[in-house]
Amino acid sequence: MKLRTLTPFAVLILAACSTPPTPPQNFPPLDYSYLPPIVLKVANLSIVDNYVPPPDAATLIGQDPEAPATALLAMLNHRMAASGAPGSGTVTVQDASISEENGNISGAMTVDVNLTSPDGRSTGFAEASVAASQTAPDANAPAGSLQAALYGLTKHLMEDMNVQLQYQIQHNLGAWISWPANPGSAAAAGESDTSNGVISAAPLSAPASANGTSAPAPLPGPVNNNAAVPDYLPGAGPATLNTGAAP
Repeated sequence: MKLRTLTPFAVLILAACSTPPTPPQNFPPLDYSYLPPIVLKVANLSIVDNYVPPPDAATLIGQDPEAPATALLAMLNHRMAASGAPGSGTVTVQDASISEENGNISGAMTVDVNLTSPDGRSTGFAEASVAASQTAPDANAPAGSLQAALYGLTKHLMEDMNVQLQYQIQHNLGAWISWPANPGSAAAAGESDTSNGVISAAPLSAPASANGTSAPAPLPGPVNNNAAVPDYLPGAGPATLNTGAAP
């Protein structure tokens, strides 16, 4: 019986056929439209992206299935709203970066909220910043590992930013939030579920004060770190939220 010898090309074909293909990865757009809107007492609210990545960062961000600035702007457009009261506001993305160094990928986000009166005076300021890092996939990692890592890092940053942004606005701009007139039972208790790092979908609400009216809750920590408008929340102690005069 004569044995047939396989050519090197045939061996390569058989080897390729025996290796199962890598299943395609699914990176759905990060959607935060289910979260409650943060309605500020201004007539109009502009969302601005001021972050311009340097060339090396732009190359890395280009491999992220959901670029940080894209996810952040989508969230801000869903969550930030104007009530129609006099004045204006600007929500600015100052940082939405991702970088790789020493075997780690790191990301950072910073969002500023500036409010002005109808005559252009600064009336309020809040800033939210988050950062995170993780080990980068090594050179022998399966195809798509870097994309998956970048997507996961962006999702982590966005979950932290959703919590931090609402906290800073409630903490520093409490008097400029348009609280719901008839909050539901969950909101009436002034509760937010952050056990999983994400704010629950209950609408924003102010807890009832002693006289039965709604007022922002006291929160710990400094009140105003913005030297440009040092007196927009006057007289606040370090452990008490001073809501100031409502616009």
